[in-house]
Amino acid sequence: MVDADQTFVIVGGGLAGAKAAETLRSEGFTGRVILIGDERDHPYERPPLSKGYLTGKEERDSVFVHEAAWYARAEVELHLGQPVTTVDREARTVRLGDGTTIRYDRLLLATGSEPRRLDIPGTGLAGVHHLRRLAHADRLRHVLAALGRDNGHLVIAGGGWIGLEVAAAARGYGAEVTVVESEPTPLHQVLGPELGQLFADLHTEHGVRFVFGARLAEIVGQDGMVLAVRTDDGEEHPAHAVLAAIGAAPRTALAEAAGLALVDRAHGGGIAVDASLRTSDPEIFAAGDVAAAHHPLLDTRLRVEHWANALNGGPAAARAMLGQHVSYDRVPYFFSDQYDLGMEYSGWAPPGSYDQVVIRGDAGKRQFIAFWLKDRKVLAGMNVNVWDVTEPVQKLIRAGSPVDTDALADPSVPLESLVP
Repeated sequence: MVDADQTFVIVGGGLAGAKAAETLRSEGFTGRVILIGDERDHPYERPPLSKGYLTGKEERDSVFVHEAAWYARAEVELHLGQPVTTVDREARTVRLGDGTTIRYDRLLLATGSEPRRLDIPGTGLAGVHHLRRLAHADRLRHVLAALGRDNGHLVIAGGGWIGLEVAAAARGYGAEVTVVESEPTPLHQVLGPELGQLFADLHTEHGVRFVFGARLAEIVGQDGMVLAVRTDDGEEHPAHAVLAAIGAAPRTALAEAAGLALVDRAHGGGIAVDASLRTSDPEIFAAGDVAAAHHPLLDTRLRVEHWANALNGGPAAARAMLGQHVSYDRVPYFFSDQYDLGMEYSGWAPPGSYDQVVIRGDAGKRQFIAFWLKDRKVLAGMNVNVWDVTEPVQKLIRAGSPVDTDALADPSVPLESLVP
């Protein structure tokens, strides 16, 4: 165990940072723990921002990782609403926006990611939104409710998970929704054309209009308000609000200025870390969205932006900071809820990595498990309205052994029996 007079600093007030602080204390660390966040809110989880909180089914307080009083009880010092402007690796200090300098013995960077911005005319209009922070969700929740009351139109740029979840929330409020997506289906790069079409059909049935094979070219407004959007195919579409949901970029500026090794954007970006989440500086670690870690199981460098990675990566980094042996090899996992469809996805199967998709169950009834395979080895699995199968799905992925694809497709064969 490290000395009690040491100071561990965590930069980033999200789930990864909060769980790292919690783990330091639960593992017996008695030194100073300082958590710095550039938002004024206490650390919170992000899934409700496009799910339960945005739809109005959950209250605002439900998003927070810990109640406010927990930090004082755990003797975690908070600096909220304060960005870190510089990291001085030689002096082992961080400087805050107000000029405060804090010395660290070990540092965790959990700076997360930020929404990618549309680079088109009209993005400065009042009705253009992003969704990453709690303040964004606060504002968007009111916008969706107003659109629903007034029969207003929301245009969403991007048919990824955030775009589709917001589309479902907006339809729940009664707003008209158009999704503009450059690929032939939503989620095309994640799920491929067949399963991407399943989500297109789901949303179409709920009244969402899709424009595929196009991008936003201009947001048209008057007196500061959004009136319409133009796409690069020359069409114009009515809009009273626009959501940019075209992905997120890791917040690496602090690490870059400090001279830490990074991964280039073409390979996913992020701060390069090893399997113990340690950066090129042995006293600095990174976790969550910003960390591009060598994954021992998948034998590749991987940056994962989903909730489970923050939930598990923060504690893993904390244990590594304490000198424990850490090999962070969690199977990537995420979930989504849209209308009456719930799904969970485990694994990693980027485009071109698989040669077969096996469906177990009835895709037409949206009650099935899809598996992505390479040489009959399961790379990833997605269960749709089928529950309590994440463990065997992840065991199949971990096994890395060829499976009988006929048995894999047969719901009468227990998944557990296919794990060698």
